[in-house]
Amino acid sequence: MSVRDEIYILEDDPLVAGTIAHVLEEYGYATHRFRTAGELLAAVARQAPQLAIVDLGLPDRDGMDVVRELRQSADCGVLILTGRDILSDRVLGLELGADDYMVKPFEPRELVARIRSILRRRSPSAATGKDRRLARFGPWRYDPASFTLSDADGTEQILGAAEARLLQCFLEKPNRVLSREQLAGNSELSPLDRSIDVRVSRLRKRLDDDTPSSRLINTVYGAGYVLTARVRWEIG
Repeated sequence: MSVRDEIYILEDDPLVAGTIAHVLEEYGYATHRFRTAGELLAAVARQAPQLAIVDLGLPDRDGMDVVRELRQSADCGVLILTGRDILSDRVLGLELGADDYMVKPFEPRELVARIRSILRRRSPSAATGKDRRLARFGPWRYDPASFTLSDADGTEQILGAAEARLLQCFLEKPNRVLSREQLAGNSELSPLDRSIDVRVSRLRKRLDDDTPSSRLINTVYGAGYVLTARVRWEIG
């Protein structure tokens, strides 16, 4: 995912729109909020986003009309996010061309997972059949394209953008001590800045890496951190 991925949010409730935007921005997406169909469609005419999230209950038009128009005039993914949990609406929305349909209230991680799935299916590599690199290390498999970490049983979890960047650094340079500056991508990192240490701690929890004697990510005091695992890259 690129931090340039843009998502338009069509939602007339400012609180809900703000919640959606906050969740997506935490995962590295750029967001733009619109309260009416007219505002969204005018913005899309100027510059189409990678994906539009559309509520069905709007003050100026029915959301289904917006989905239909987006499919006719714009090259972007469409996710319906609505409080209308009616089978006929779900079927109609998908028939009009929506890529997915979610009902409020939503679980943030599920929303992000569905967005990533849509963007992955619409990516140039998916369209051309181009393969992606997957990393295997210890009992884990990691897909950098979707930030998806899978254990030996196939249970998946989606990493946040900061955790994903950190894990990518370790996987690209396994069994090498990486300084906090290298991991942060900032050569002028303050000695008092503990953000990388916090991220490493969070990543360890993701990896169930809490036992010091058998850790995948080890601390090298005064130097940084090292991923002590064999990493095998394969085509997925």
